[in-house]
Formats: sequence, structure tokens, C-alpha cells
Amino acid sequence: MTKDGSKFEQLSDCGKPLWVVAELTYKCPLKCPWCTNPLDFDDYDNELSTDDWLRAFRQARDLGAMQLGFSGGEPMVRKDLEILVEEADKMGFYTNLITSGMGVTEERLIKLKEAGLKQIQLSFQHSDKDKNDLMVGAVSYEKKIEVLKMIKRHNFPMVLNVPISRLNIDAVEDLIDLCEEHGIEFLELANIQYYAWALLNRDGLLPTKQQLEIAEEKVERARERLGNKVQIFFVIPDYYDGRPKPCMNGWGSIHLSIAPDGAALPCHEAKVIPGIEYPSVKDHDLDWIWNESPAFNEFRGDEWMKEPCGSCEDKKKDFGGCRCQAYLLSGDARNADPACSKSEHFDVIQSAIENAKITSGYRNPIVMRAKGALSTKLSELG
Repeated sequence: MTKDGSKFEQLSDCGKPLWVVAELTYKCPLKCPWCTNPLDFDDYDNELSTDDWLRAFRQARDLGAMQLGFSGGEPMVRKDLEILVEEADKMGFYTNLITSGMGVTEERLIKLKEAGLKQIQLSFQHSDKDKNDLMVGAVSYEKKIEVLKMIKRHNFPMVLNVPISRLNIDAVEDLIDLCEEHGIEFLELANIQYYAWALLNRDGLLPTKQQLEIAEEKVERARERLGNKVQIFFVIPDYYDGRPKPCMNGWGSIHLSIAPDGAALPCHEAKVIPGIEYPSVKDHDLDWIWNESPAFNEFRGDEWMKEPCGSCEDKKKDFGGCRCQAYLLSGDARNADPACSKSEHFDVIQSAIENAKITSGYRNPIVMRAKGALSTKLSELG
């Protein structure tokens, strides 16, 4: 039951956590300054054990979960990854690995294949070696190329995921060519969402509207040329859309994230919202967490909505937008997402866009994701 007493099934297509993301660790050898991991990631060192994860997987499957993504940080850091994949496959999950490629070896890839891993999403940053390595604060480009070849050699369906920002948006055409060259079926040009490290670095990462329009034109030309040979996903960031995205299809609707310490979350960024106690899979059954916990019922339905969301004709389509973004940009998670042109805080988005015009180029220092928030200037990218 929901907070208003209605049946949960009415709030989504299935009322089940169809998509589960297991954030196995926050550890990662890269220092990506747009990372969605918490700014204080060093404080989270109490990771779930293998048995804890397997118990959570079984409970998620009993709830009707179908897809299980292994993420991080870098999931290859976990030495029990192959065990987790194998057991999840036996439970009937469609499993996919979301990786930077760091830590992937031929031996481990073969073991993951044998364990039942179904698909791999490899993150990639730039078509230029030096720029790629500078962006992530580590020598990684050649390793990523080696890994993508390895993935294709072992016949995994593959998504090349490129977090798009001002630092690489001009390389879109070259990235598409790279996918064509290596036979990669899916390319996700994922315009960065501005949370965590990305929000901290927004002034140096947000592309201008002109850059986005040029990139979109290049994508459309490539789609016409390639057809189904490479399926390209490119979505304009909500900063330029005027309407909020239906974040996770609504709070606690179809998505469940489990943090490295066991906290169960309606989305991976939910911890930024203060005043909500997120239950741990160490202490509670997922059935109770999903259906009964105050955290997962906090923003279900529409009774929580303030105006203009409460009377908006689109509230069943966009669910008021992102609760985390609403909190980060307006100070109240119940406000309309400032990405919406109807929001009284829409000027915050407009100000960021105007600042992107003023600071276009690579003049702003970027804070890399690292212990002590090491600050590095990416002026070499200009």
C-alpha cells in the first residue's frame, strides 16, 4: 500500500523493481570529474559481503526483478564478481556489466562469459588518446581499446557509453567512426546529468546549446548513413529541454539501486536528499523495503507534490522530474524540478546555461574525483 492507501500497482506498469543496479563498490582507478558516486565516497568502506549480495539478489528476484546491472565505482575491483554473476544467472536475471574496462582481463572475461554474463557496457571518454587519459586522470585509452576488442572477440552484446560534456562533445563524429570500425552495435552518447561530481564541475562541463545542436546534426547524419549497423542514442540534457525527464519512471516505480554499504535507494543519487533514512538490505527484507519503507514511499503517487506539479497535466508523464535535482538546485526535494520551465526555480537552470556561454572552452579548473578532491586544470584539452 502507498501513503495515500491506494494499491501500489496503480503507480507504475508493474509495481515491481524490474531493473536493479548493484553498486558493488565505490573504488575505481579512474578520477572522472563527472562521476555520480558521492563526493564523500571515501567514507563508504563497509561493503556488502558476497552472501549479503546474494541474499539481496534472491529477494529482488522474488519481487519480480528481471535485469541486474553490476556497477560501481569499478565492479571489476570485486574479486567475487564472477561468483555474483553466476549465481544471479542461475536465479534467472538478465545480467550486464557496467565497467570502465580497468581490471578486465582475457581470463576474467572468459570466466564472466562462462558464469552467464549477458551484456557489457564499456565507458569511453574520447577518441583522442591524450584527451581521454587527461579527462579520467589515468592512462586508460589503450586499455579501453584492448578491452573493447576483447569484448567483441568473445561475442558479448556491447554498449559503448560515452558521458558527453563540453570536454568531448566535439569528438562525437570520431566516436561514431570508432564504433563502426570495431563493430560495436550500440553507442550511448549520454549527456551528463549534473549531480555529485558533475554538479561540482558544472561550469567546466556543461556544453553550450550550439555545441549540442551541432552534435545532434552529426548524430542524425550518422544514423542515416549507418542504419541499424550502429544504433546511436543521444538525448539532449534536460537543462536545454524546458521539461524534466521522467526520472526512473517515478520514485520507487521500476528501479532499485543498492549501494556498496547495503543502502537500498530509489535511484543511485537519492542519498543527497537529507531527512530520509534509507534502509539497508543487511537489516531489512527487500519486500518490506520496496513496499512498506517510508523511504520508498516518500515520493510515490502525487500527494507530495507542490504547485505547479500538483495541478500540472503532465504530472503522470514526468512525475515532477528528479527529486534529487530539485533538492540540489532549489533546496527542497518537493519542489518542481528546476529543469521545468514552469518551476519557480527555472532561473537557476537559465543562469547555468548563460554561464556555459560565457565560460565556453576549457578555462575552468576541474576537480577530479580523488581522495582530497585533487584539483587539476584541463587546459590542455583546448
